Amino acid sequence: MSKTKVTFFCQNCGAPSAKWIGKCPSCNEWNTYVEEVVHKESKNDRLQLFSGNKNPKQSNKSILLQDVGLQDFPRIAVPGKELTRVLGGGIVPGSLVLFGGEPGIGKSTLMLQLALRLKNLKILYVSGEESEQQIKMRAERIGVTTDNCFILQETNTQNIFQQIVEIEPQLVIIDSIQTLHTSYIDSSPGSVSQVRECAAEFLRFAKETNTPVFMIGHITKEGSIAGPKVLEHMVDTVLQFEGDRNHIYRLLRATKNRFGSTNEMGIYEMNGDGLREVTNPSEILITARDTPTSGVAISATMEGNRPMLIETQALVSSAAYGTPQRSSTGFDLRRLSMLLAVLEKRCGFRLGVKDVFINIAGGIRVEDPGIDLALVCAILSSNEDMPIPQDVCFAGEVGLTGEIRPVNRIEQRISEAEKLGFKKIILSSYNLKGINVNSYKIKILSAAKMEEVFSLIFG
Repeated sequence: MSKTKVTFFCQNCGAPSAKWIGKCPSCNEWNTYVEEVVHKESKNDRLQLFSGNKNPKQSNKSILLQDVGLQDFPRIAVPGKELTRVLGGGIVPGSLVLFGGEPGIGKSTLMLQLALRLKNLKILYVSGEESEQQIKMRAERIGVTTDNCFILQETNTQNIFQQIVEIEPQLVIIDSIQTLHTSYIDSSPGSVSQVRECAAEFLRFAKETNTPVFMIGHITKEGSIAGPKVLEHMVDTVLQFEGDRNHIYRLLRATKNRFGSTNEMGIYEMNGDGLREVTNPSEILITARDTPTSGVAISATMEGNRPMLIETQALVSSAAYGTPQRSSTGFDLRRLSMLLAVLEKRCGFRLGVKDVFINIAGGIRVEDPGIDLALVCAILSSNEDMPIPQDVCFAGEVGLTGEIRPVNRIEQRISEAEKLGFKKIILSSYNLKGINVNSYKIKILSAAKMEEVFSLIFG
């Protein structure tokens, strides 16, 4: 016979407690514990969720590391370079991928496009939020047809696994994990215990059957994935879909990836017929202008192994209300304060009494320190109202002493600037070691201090 008991769970981190407490001892958050009724099944209640030859009563035995045999499972090729790059080369068989993003950002559209374009695989798309008719309408809008995509509208995990046993799909997509519930936990869908148990069931299914599973997850108002933090620890890959609703571009990043790098980024463009890949983001992130404008500088940055040229914009004006404002969009505000302090202390520019506004064009967020030099030049250009030549770009990190520090992958940055038609690139003098300047058509200028950069730009 099954047993029931009442347990309190923290809605922030998922830590259990036998009684209600005000402050969670694990994450130190207040008033996050809620009461949930846990249904404990007996040993004979839980059925085998999926077919397999492994005896559930048989336990694993320890084995020496050198005796472990490796099996070669090639990655599943994904149509499109952006998702392939972020995943690290394709879908790994048996992997569990968590895909999060804001409402309406395009998570379901991207997953449906993936299901429709993998024509050689049998795919099961489980929807707990939309009906079959809504998914059919989105598929017609995308304009891709396939004969191997099955749609299932279900929220009970036991019924889902019964369909998996019948269909035997090669890829499973769950939309979304917060809508599912299992019969072994007596609580509402979306609760900490339900999300954790449902994810654990799909984790066992993925590892024992070697079938990859994609799970779409909701996010909170703070931007983190809803549910316990243990959910992100359980999965193999965590993908984050970002973007501004006022822009048509969407950014795909990997915040965790056991099978690849987390420094890669994919860019998509939201259209009426779905998401289109942006193969050359430098062209869309640089605005074409007829006349030079002050406060604009182009930076050669890196996102993983991908070089990009982005436009940094700055506006410096007198503080109208007495207290200077510091505003930044797409750039770390604390690092902006550091750069302004360097300009005032080391270079003598009086920016402490002025408002400074920073914007990264295209609605993207950049964390590469190689953007510092372009950002500083844009601030000074706006302060002096002197435009920077449009054929000049920058790549360098600014230190606290005012020196220009070298950046990594400088050859790829130079090649990207040369490909887009820039005539000059200014970088750190320390980056010239090992670079054949004569092999590039673009003119390479170097500087070791900020004062040298000013003389190169403004004379």
